[in-house]
Amino acid sequence: MKLTVVGCSGSFPSVESACSSYLVEADGFRLLLDMGNGALGELQRHIGLYDLDAIFLSHLHADHCIDMCGYFVARYYRHDGGRCDPLPVYGPEGTEHRLTTAYADTPSASSMSEVFDFHTLKPGSFDIGPFSVRTERVAHPVEAYGIRLEHGGRTLAYSGDTGVCEPLHELAEGADLFLCEASFTYGKEDIPGLHLNGREAGEHARRAGAGRLVLTHIPPWTDGERNAADARAVYDGPVELAATGRTYTV
Repeated sequence: MKLTVVGCSGSFPSVESACSSYLVEADGFRLLLDMGNGALGELQRHIGLYDLDAIFLSHLHADHCIDMCGYFVARYYRHDGGRCDPLPVYGPEGTEHRLTTAYADTPSASSMSEVFDFHTLKPGSFDIGPFSVRTERVAHPVEAYGIRLEHGGRTLAYSGDTGVCEPLHELAEGADLFLCEASFTYGKEDIPGLHLNGREAGEHARRAGAGRLVLTHIPPWTDGERNAADARAVYDGPVELAATGRTYTV
């Protein structure tokens, strides 16, 4: 699997990065994990506008899904080649309604589903293209999911947005690469069921026996280097900060 960081800023884009969005490729199949603010433009640095094969939306906060509205425009009003076929989109209950409401002026109430084939996420296992997928509900104020992708004997886990919770450990267990949010600062913010800090991300990675930890979803007001140091204090494996355009082979 090839992982490309399209965007990794939390809450709103920073001067260096769009919000959460990660491209995962295997066997010619392209799966996008989230499409937050600014991600659609950055995505086109890596693949063509119509080259995606599926999209996973971990939850419906704007910094993880709002650029789907712009992508609707690109697919629905395609200027050359006609309207695109429906693209599989996996998201929480109400994803179609949320995106239609956010866009606010679609030609009809069902226009989104003319270019997106919506699938409602539930905890469980299924396939997306060549990937074996497991999703679990994680700890966040809205319905939110983490995801585990397996392909060719290798595993990538992505936390989405979450606080400390057992399902996150299960998704990350034995993962070769654990892409984990670290929005908060250890010793500064302590709000259960919302986000992780760097130390908590490191503790999850250590307990899960993950091979590598990549910290992401770090808001502009959070010191990423401090979060990385806090993670290294409790986890012995490699710790890196996600950065726009960085790629990983899993």
